[in-house]
Amino acid sequence: MSISTGPIASRQESSVSRLASSILSSVARRNLRQILLAIVLPVVVIALWQWEGNGGSLFGGVLPTPDRVWHAWKVWAFGASGLSLNPYSGTWLANLLFSAERVGKGFLLAIVVAVPVGLAIGWNRIASGSLDPTVQLLRPIPITAWLPFSIAVFGIRDMGAVFLIALGAFYPIVVNSAQGARDIERNLVRAAMMMGAGRWTILRRVVLPASLPSIFTGLRIGLGIAWTAVIVAEMVAVKSGLGYVLWDAYYVGRMDVVIADMATIGLLGLISDRVILLIEQWVLAWRRLQSFHS
Repeated sequence: MSISTGPIASRQESSVSRLASSILSSVARRNLRQILLAIVLPVVVIALWQWEGNGGSLFGGVLPTPDRVWHAWKVWAFGASGLSLNPYSGTWLANLLFSAERVGKGFLLAIVVAVPVGLAIGWNRIASGSLDPTVQLLRPIPITAWLPFSIAVFGIRDMGAVFLIALGAFYPIVVNSAQGARDIERNLVRAAMMMGAGRWTILRRVVLPASLPSIFTGLRIGLGIAWTAVIVAEMVAVKSGLGYVLWDAYYVGRMDVVIADMATIGLLGLISDRVILLIEQWVLAWRRLQSFHS
């Protein structure tokens, strides 16, 4: 005798479909709520700024209103390049790419140097004793203090900007990497040693994975400092990029371009930070099971 499973299978498929739809709907609502929460404050500030503007400006004409800034950005981004009396017309994308390339090079250089140095400081007492005092000695020196050194060594070239960016991003990455290596659960190391793992294997298989949350925290802080450093470097050490445009526009009194430049830098910083967060969520997927917010 045969038993028909058609209706049962159909009901199961329907239940799975409803569950999937419910999950997708919940995720969509949560993402929409996060987006709305993120834009509330900027929208309120811009609305008040525009409303308070008298004749298109504030503070005696020094600060342009958002509509003037928006117009300046459109000309900067989409205006005819080289065919206008406006020296900034149509140069937005080129300057953005110049700055982004320098930040990328400097940030990658900082990661390559800072992560191994930080892990060594946090994991090895000899490395900590020999390297950490020098790092802590140099860390309080601001990026601006390194500008004369950078210009003297590298001249007015990209390498000077890359050096300053790498230097700025280096310290938060190395400090957080060292702290992550110091905070390793001792029982994890003891368990690995009991299984016959050597120091190099423990460092690669235990210390590095356990330090990744702290390392990613350092990467996020370091990336923010990298965007700060590129603006400082481009004001003096090179003749292109968003920092150069910002300083040049201020010098000629184009505050609308200055504010459009500042908004561009902020958006680039936000986007790059979201990229780091996405990579962190992918690499540290196991942490979502332990996170309160998940």
